[in-house]
Parts: sequence; C-alpha cells; structure tokens
Amino acid sequence: MALKLADFRTDVHNDWCAGCGDFGIVNAIQMALAEMGVQRDKTVMFSGIGCSGKTSHFINTYGVHTLHGRVLTFAQGAKIANPEMTVVAVGGDGDGLGIGAGHFVAAGRRNVDMTYIIFDNGVYGLTKGQASPTLRLGEQTKSLPAPNTNYNVNPIGLAVASGFTFVARGYSYDVRHLKDLIIQAVKHKGLSFLDVLQPCPTYNDINTRDWYAGTDLVDEAQKRHSRIYKLEERGFDPVVHYDSEVEINEKLSQSLIKSLEWGNKIPIGVFYKNDTISPYNVRLQDKIPNYVENSPAKQNVSKNGRSNTDISKILDSLEV
Repeated sequence: MALKLADFRTDVHNDWCAGCGDFGIVNAIQMALAEMGVQRDKTVMFSGIGCSGKTSHFINTYGVHTLHGRVLTFAQGAKIANPEMTVVAVGGDGDGLGIGAGHFVAAGRRNVDMTYIIFDNGVYGLTKGQASPTLRLGEQTKSLPAPNTNYNVNPIGLAVASGFTFVARGYSYDVRHLKDLIIQAVKHKGLSFLDVLQPCPTYNDINTRDWYAGTDLVDEAQKRHSRIYKLEERGFDPVVHYDSEVEINEKLSQSLIKSLEWGNKIPIGVFYKNDTISPYNVRLQDKIPNYVENSPAKQNVSKNGRSNTDISKILDSLEV
C-alpha cells in the first residue's frame, strides 16, 4: 500500500517558535520521503542537539536522537552496519560546524551513502542565541552584546573541500524546491550534504524572512525580487560528467566560487554532484565480497547469552 504524507507525521507536540524555518524543513523531509515511497521500517532519522535535534521525534520512521556534534558518527555507523537502510542525519549549524566540524570533514573522506541536512540560521537557538559558526564577522544579532568577532564557516565550501559528492543549498520557506533537493540528495549514491538557510525569528533579527525576501533593498528593481535565486534557472551545471581530474577540479572550483555569493544575491540549488567516486559500501565489498549479504546488522551477536564473535585470529596476530 502506497504511503501518504500523513504517514510520515507523528503526534509528538512540536514546541518550536512560531515562524521558525525548522517547520518548513521538516515538512520538506516528510514530503520527500512520501514522494519517494520509502519503507518506514527501512528508514532512520538521526538528529543531534539543539532545536533541530527534535526532528527525529517528528518524522514517522525509526529515529535516533544523538549527542552534540556526533550525529554523523552514529548515522555512518548505522549505514555501514545495515546498508539496506535509508539514512538521513540532521543537525544545526552549531551542532554540525562547531563541535561537530571534525566529524564533518572526516565524513567527506568516506563517502558513506547517506544524507546530512544542516538547519542553518546563524545562531545557537536552543541556548539563547549565541553566534554560531555561520554568522558573519561583524554582525550583531539582538542576543549578542557586541558584534561577532569571528569569521564565518562556509558550509558549501567546506563540504566540497572535504569530499562530499553531492552538495546543495535550500531555503526553508521554499518548501517544494527544498523537497526536490532532498529527494536528489537521498537518491544520490554517496555522501550528500544539504545546507538549508532558515530564519530564527527569536534570536536572529538580521537574516529574517523579510531579509531573504529582499524587502530591505534600496534599489526598487531589486526590491521586487527575493535575495534567493535558483542555480538551475541560471543554467548552472554542477554535475561531474567524466572521471577526469581536470573536469572534477573545474566543477570543484566553480562550486566554491558560487558558494561565496552572499548579500543581495544568494544561490540555492545543487552546487556539486559527482557520481564517479565509489561510495563506502562498494569499497567495503571490494575487501569483503559478502559484506551486503552478511552485513553486521544481519549477524547474530550472541548465542545463549554468549558472544558469537570469534576474535582468535586478532589475538593471534598480537602475539609477540
């Protein structure tokens, strides 16, 4: 029986602030999973700490609410243990690019077949609006006693440089476009990253919904258009078509250049897509031919209360 959008919603009370961009992101995830027709018993949502950390409670699949900055380690472990699962990890910009930045970079080297979505609002919303790693130098939101003294992290540039093979950016108030990006990310065979710009109506009074809409722009011609524009509508081609070092470097360079656009024009869409790099499960199969058929999740871990694991060969190798 085909699943509907309502099948991916839960009855858990949602206490996010009115107008928060998190609502649009959760709606887009639910819409994407329903449209793809994923099996709920073969789908798992991992979330970190912060306002976005509650996401795993609001989507009717398996859910794991993990530790601050560690969501990628849990999610990668689950996908490696059970490659048949559809794995989506979510977290805030502070969670993923502050304490979790090391795991973010390390994950790019592996290219595990899963999706990571960052809810990006420039502040630590749950802990009362401190500057997050994506808030720009010199900006002062209403919760800060002085302008931000740190330069910002570029999530798109960092993902591309780290080795993510699908890198995109969405906007939480363009839910349908965001839904389409999530579908592309989940279907991609490799590690996908999606940075989602979103207003925080409580603490970030700079990057508001009106600011993204461009209502503050002085030029009347610009004022009629949103700051946000779609890369695909400008003919931007993010896809690596050939396994060529020259083309890969060209696509990496153009994605990095585009990721630096900010201010009056902010691009959303797919910045980089490379299907020529093998995902981690394929690399494991090259070493362990029966990896998929006999993945860790399918193995009996104990029998009659005793471990089934035979470590004798490992112990033998340690003998001196």
